Amino acid sequence: MTSAQRKRKEIHGAIRNAAIQEFARNGLAGTSTQAIAQTAGITKAQLHYYISSKEELYQQVLGEIVAQWKDIFFLSASREDPALAIIEYIDRKVRHALEYPDVSRFFANEIARGAPEMVPHWNDLKSAVEEASGVIQEWIDSGKIRPVDPLLFQINMWAVTQHYAEYEAQTRVLMGKPEHSPLDADRIVAEATQLFLQRCGLHSKEEEEKP
Repeated sequence: MTSAQRKRKEIHGAIRNAAIQEFARNGLAGTSTQAIAQTAGITKAQLHYYISSKEELYQQVLGEIVAQWKDIFFLSASREDPALAIIEYIDRKVRHALEYPDVSRFFANEIARGAPEMVPHWNDLKSAVEEASGVIQEWIDSGKIRPVDPLLFQINMWAVTQHYAEYEAQTRVLMGKPEHSPLDADRIVAEATQLFLQRCGLHSKEEEEKP
């Protein structure tokens, strides 16, 4: 990669991160290209060299978030082992929410306003959810887990794991964690994992090894 290509990639990354931050906090209507440029550390003229409009940038970032969350879904490496699949999924989802809270807030804000910009992305999201529901149903049919509603099981996992990004301020007050101090990811992961394993009639390895 040449220095020019590397510089271009860095600017694209800065624009993406700035867009997520600004859109998460102010929404599409409340975000200006000037604000995105300032957060990205470039001029407005430079920004418009890389994007045609904030609406196009919003769509681009929204599509990337949907694709990213599809990659986090728990069905690939451990679909034959429901306990391992759930453990790995919750761990990835919680840690992603804590490390990139604005991603969850961006998406939550879009859904909360009626999801008008999600129209091009619903099919991708639904196909991933339907695939996951099929695997969960296979677990149920083969007796690997207690019967659950496959769709609502997924939605409830999203609600729990994304809570720590979308309601971070409340979580910090209740946990006594000041701003900029890390939340206890291990504690959150352990509690959420236990909650969903028990719902399925499963146990973690640590529980199985207890005398």
